[in-house]
Amino acid sequence: MDEDGGSFSAVGVQAQSISPRRSNAIYHFTQQSLPACKPVLTPAWVITTFFLIGVICIPVGLLSLHASQSVVEIVDRYDIDCIPPPFKSNKVAYIKDSSVTKNCSRFLKVPKHMKAPIFIYYQLDNYYQNHRRYVKSRSDKQLLYGLKYNGTSYCKPEDSNNGLPIVPCGLIAWSLFNDTYSFSRGTSALKVNRKNISWKSDRDHKFGKEVYPFNFQNGSLIGGGNLDPNIPLSDQEDLIVWMRTAALPSFRKLYGRIEEDLDADDVVVVDVLNNYNTYSFGGKKKLVLSTSSWLGGKNDFLGMAYLSIGSSSILISLVFLVLHVKNPRPYGDANYLSWNWKGISS
Repeated sequence: MDEDGGSFSAVGVQAQSISPRRSNAIYHFTQQSLPACKPVLTPAWVITTFFLIGVICIPVGLLSLHASQSVVEIVDRYDIDCIPPPFKSNKVAYIKDSSVTKNCSRFLKVPKHMKAPIFIYYQLDNYYQNHRRYVKSRSDKQLLYGLKYNGTSYCKPEDSNNGLPIVPCGLIAWSLFNDTYSFSRGTSALKVNRKNISWKSDRDHKFGKEVYPFNFQNGSLIGGGNLDPNIPLSDQEDLIVWMRTAALPSFRKLYGRIEEDLDADDVVVVDVLNNYNTYSFGGKKKLVLSTSSWLGGKNDFLGMAYLSIGSSSILISLVFLVLHVKNPRPYGDANYLSWNWKGISS
């Protein structure tokens, strides 16, 4: 009994020593009286803060805009001009007729000196890769494990053909972009580096190194490009780039890189194989050659956003300054509290 009573009293003493401290902390927490930063937003502080935001944002915006403007970009829409005159009125018949040649030559004049590497993109417009059924039509485990994985129900109707599974399955892989481009300047060909155009994490962790295309594009309805059955999926970088679906209906995907400079007024001859069918749904195809800056590609939005925020902040600070100078308010005057306004008005 003494031992039990002694242990009980010890626990009680310990509880009494902890309880006041804990209850005090709980009290301060529930009453929202914990230590906190509570700056007094005087007119001087508000005006200074808005002015500093403007002073910081405007130079950043100008730098971003300058970096974007320094990017040299050539955009060429070729899907309409690459249709032979007899098929101008029936573009879908042209793209589906395998007996008609799909070769087309485009001539691109370089407006400014383009420093290597020059990135080659294909751009598709009015193409909804973010459609719910399209995005779900794939099997990530099959891309990684191949025929060892059979759970391909999401890939229907491109999950099997003639009783055999399709690798890679699904509508995304089935609609693989298959226009091709070759470039030349004068009499010399421009080499296009098509290695490392995809994310390294995708190559290493999402596409199997021992997984090979199987029974792909063997059905009666052919979608886009075919795949070499002797090359593993981890090395088929066109497929890897295409499988990373875009969020917007207008998007660009990397095709390759030209690793030599182009001078101003050079004429780049592009031989296009116009294979991909965008005519059935009113899509557009464009070829893009672009350099890059420390900020990336050509995009004025970030610079314009910084400039808008900076100029708005300075304008607000000037308005507040004028109001404060015109109608200064003494600090700490209780008459300006909301519950005292009635007394003042009366």
